[in-house]
Amino acid sequence: MTENDPRGWPELLAGYPWFEGKGRFPLAAYSEYMPGPFLGRKPLGRMDHGFFPEADPCGWPISELEEEVELKPGIRHIGHQIMSGLINLGQARPAPFIHGHGGQNLKGNPYWPPELAGRAGTLAHERYVALLPLMLSRTQDDKGRLSWTFFGNSLHEPERTFWKGFFTAPGKPIPGREGLAFFRRLINAAYGAKIDDEKALFRAGFRILPGKGDFPGPGWARPFLVKDAVPWTGIRYLLTFRPFRFLPAPVKDLYLAGRIALLPFPGSLVFWGMPNYLKLQKAWPIAGQIPLLTMVSRRRGPGGVRVAQSGWLHEPHPKGLKHELNKELVLSSFGRTHRWQRVHRHQDELNTLVRNVKIAKALFSTEAKAMGLYDKPLARNCQLWNHQFERLLDGPKADREAIRAVEKTMLKGGLFGYRFFYPPMRVGAYQVYLHRPLVAFLSGPSGEVEVQTDGPGGYLAAYHDDDAKMSQPVELWPRVLDRPLHRSALAEFSDGRDQYAYQTARNILSLLESRSMLGGRPLARSFALRLLDVSPRQSLEPWLEGLGRRGRTAAAGRRMKSALNKTISSRRPPDPAGSLTFAETATRAFEEAWWDDVRLLSQGRFVYKDNADIPKDRATRRVVDRKSRDLENLGDYLLERHRKAIAAAGLAGTALCGELPFPWRTDFDYPIFGGWTGNQKGRLHERNILVVIPGRDRSQAVVLADHYDTAYMEDVYAKGRGGCGPRLAARGADDNSSAGATLLQAAPILLRLSKAGKLKRDVWLLHLTGEEFPADCMGSRNFCRTLIEKTIRLKTGCGRDVDLSKVEVVGAFVMDMIGHNRDDERDVFQISPGTGAASLRLARQAHEANRIWNALTLRWNKSPARRNLGRGRRISGKGDRPIPARHLALQGQVRTPLNPRNSLFNTDGQIFSDVGVPVVLLMENYDINRTGYHDSRDTMEGIDLDYGSALAAIAIETTARVAGLTRLK
Repeated sequence: MTENDPRGWPELLAGYPWFEGKGRFPLAAYSEYMPGPFLGRKPLGRMDHGFFPEADPCGWPISELEEEVELKPGIRHIGHQIMSGLINLGQARPAPFIHGHGGQNLKGNPYWPPELAGRAGTLAHERYVALLPLMLSRTQDDKGRLSWTFFGNSLHEPERTFWKGFFTAPGKPIPGREGLAFFRRLINAAYGAKIDDEKALFRAGFRILPGKGDFPGPGWARPFLVKDAVPWTGIRYLLTFRPFRFLPAPVKDLYLAGRIALLPFPGSLVFWGMPNYLKLQKAWPIAGQIPLLTMVSRRRGPGGVRVAQSGWLHEPHPKGLKHELNKELVLSSFGRTHRWQRVHRHQDELNTLVRNVKIAKALFSTEAKAMGLYDKPLARNCQLWNHQFERLLDGPKADREAIRAVEKTMLKGGLFGYRFFYPPMRVGAYQVYLHRPLVAFLSGPSGEVEVQTDGPGGYLAAYHDDDAKMSQPVELWPRVLDRPLHRSALAEFSDGRDQYAYQTARNILSLLESRSMLGGRPLARSFALRLLDVSPRQSLEPWLEGLGRRGRTAAAGRRMKSALNKTISSRRPPDPAGSLTFAETATRAFEEAWWDDVRLLSQGRFVYKDNADIPKDRATRRVVDRKSRDLENLGDYLLERHRKAIAAAGLAGTALCGELPFPWRTDFDYPIFGGWTGNQKGRLHERNILVVIPGRDRSQAVVLADHYDTAYMEDVYAKGRGGCGPRLAARGADDNSSAGATLLQAAPILLRLSKAGKLKRDVWLLHLTGEEFPADCMGSRNFCRTLIEKTIRLKTGCGRDVDLSKVEVVGAFVMDMIGHNRDDERDVFQISPGTGAASLRLARQAHEANRIWNALTLRWNKSPARRNLGRGRRISGKGDRPIPARHLALQGQVRTPLNPRNSLFNTDGQIFSDVGVPVVLLMENYDINRTGYHDSRDTMEGIDLDYGSALAAIAIETTARVAGLTRLK
């Protein structure tokens, strides 16, 4: 890349769409393989111009939240661990993660030759300055959290990587005053110097000794350059990345005598000279990251930088080779986590109970006991090598045969290196990493380790999937955003009085970000309130007033309140407009029909509704009374109901109903699961059920979706909850017959709107299969895959397939669990959008439908049929239907991705969002700790008729509104 030819974003996006065509975009179950997140432009949807400003093709934005809450504290945390090892090395103390097994990492290492190693512990002047280029990227975890993640040291040589951080684009260095100020601050802090300006820096004896080849730094650094043969008198601080072995002899002597300081500390560069890792990197470039990664312990959870586990495992075998082991490097167990854990997203699940298992079992085993109820093999998110530093497994690129071969190798015993590897963020066919220097040292005055995070910002390198050597990256430079209100939110509103860290700050950011995404106009006051994660009883004005108490100072609170008042419209919101569907849904007939369908789908003849039914393990077989699952019969019933509705509406031949079939394919074998086995033998297949309701514009569609499978019951399976081992499918009244009944009731209503010409675009009613474990969002993955690959075909059962590949899905509303009303936070539900402005616009439409419903309940409850009625009650025991009650006004909280209570990650909606389909989750106020979720209590006794039918009515109205709008806004 040259100054006149910046590749940057235009090149990253040049291959779009790279994914069209059958088999071009596989989507594995996240429980088997967690992929990297797409940023900037996802496979579907529009380009995020807020992310990629066209005027800055080489810029990569990093938000204030990422910088202040993740990167800076994370780098400090990482830096202290790395510095501990480096200081131990320099002071001749044990440093096992640097030495390796039997000291093999330092044998022949040019950065730590015998002449230097022999003096370890005697160099009293050494301040252990580290200028280490780290590789970081954003990854996604099983809680749907995008977080910056540490991958290790840069796989490029350290000098050139370090100096790239002093540029802002190709050929455009940062100002010399700014760059030289960095070196002044560093020398002053580390060595106790008092250098005041650039000229004093030169006079103090700061010089730069470049490596071989052209100097890669900016022009303003050239006056400080020296050559090997210069007189070294007067030089006090020498910046060089050359291996110590290849330094000029006078420099070595002066350093060992304590008369010259080397920046960085020579031993800090040993990670680029470890012979065995260099051997591994030659055949496998990404392995160049590993040496430094092993210095840092596993970390996850919100805030800071995520670190995946790495280490060595030893599998003994009677006939196996004997290895020289450093036991401190052997870490053979792994604490498993999964997205169904009853842990809030603002918590770190590693600090709660996790299931520790042997690495080998976590990677490969599909035995019933090893998997438990929610765990699958993790080999696809792992990389492995043997004691000879030969690659065994590159999980993200491995197929079934490769995985099986490595498992057999490990069974023979031996010493194996590993790291869990969650792929980095992506743009198109490129994986993107941030190379950012770790700047750390022993502070001169205090003698304590200091990690500086205000130095060079580094640069980003994007590696194409076809660039196996990772040698020709597209380069970009970070643009750390500096918006005063965003910085104020994080710096002045993050005290300990919130329920979770940065709650008030995130509320402020939600308002600011939402206004930006919605075009910059002030937010309606009702919408602004619903964007806040506050008590349901909280109103907007008291919250704004309370900023004075929540800020670090009263003045900060006043400033923020004044600023937010400009973000929020001062006008009273207009009365909600009329509805398209509430005349049909705000009736007792609708309530009863919805209730009856929930009961039919959950309490009727459809019992075994997990895709894996019927399990073949002994515990399950002892109590199961049949051999086949009920999903086939349930799917047939849904098809029959919808076809009758189409015929009754007089739209046969125009509206469509059929199935989207596909096989259940996995990277591992699951012989204990009957549904999986049936698929492999061709006896069964999986299918989504789709109803196409025509609008005037057949090129666009709005999706309203549920899932019609159910989960296994934890309290029947888990001994800790009173179970005894059987895998029995839950009845699923709430999860998810409450949503399935809504689709059944929506069909005739939306069909009538279609016939009346009131739908601008199509409506797709989509019953997804396989959301629950072990299928793990199988239906949504296959549906989204066919949208992306443009291979979606609807089998109507009439001897023809209908090609839907040219239809653009402009939005999706995913319903999951809409029938349970919490006793401790009544009448609240979540409107949880995925990422991006289009999803937020859909959420605003749901909010408007909610407003209309609430406004009309006042009128409906004055009618003779409702006037004297009280609040409804749930049934108990064998109760039929709850008696009529007053209509409920519901509070739909708009929980953006900034809100930890956004439950999108735990549903099919996460798949839609990840691939770029604008999506909103419509869900009850999910309580992860309640009974009635994934257990034997998910029955009609847990359903609140008035709450669930109201939420169903709002979902139907929202879909009709979006389908009827001329322009989505």
